[in-house]
Amino acid sequence: MTTPRVMLFLEDFEVTIDIGIHDHEIGTPQRVLINVDIEVDAVVDGTRGDEIDHVLDYDFIRGGIHGLVESRRYNLQETLCRDILAMLFSRPEVLAATVSTRKLDVYPDCKSVGCRMDARR
Repeated sequence: MTTPRVMLFLEDFEVTIDIGIHDHEIGTPQRVLINVDIEVDAVVDGTRGDEIDHVLDYDFIRGGIHGLVESRRYNLQETLCRDILAMLFSRPEVLAATVSTRKLDVYPDCKSVGCRMDARR
């Protein structure tokens, strides 16, 4: 068997965040869904053992996002996506990642509006 590609994900993580450029958005937190897909180095993927020390813990992903959205106000979803990518790539085992954000309550006739970014080492 070849070495498997190891993909982790966090799906539809809902946060409430002060984000937006319009006057009516500033100071009015909005619901945002965040999705993260990460490819990690197979050497630290759990194939070496069934121990948390051998994987990228989901708590790092979720807690890191919480830390970002609680630490500042964002004008743009693009900036939020870029900051999440930078946080993920602070870990050397992250080889590639895709991050998307979706504001849920912008238009009554749209489910959401958003941004998606990806990066690779």
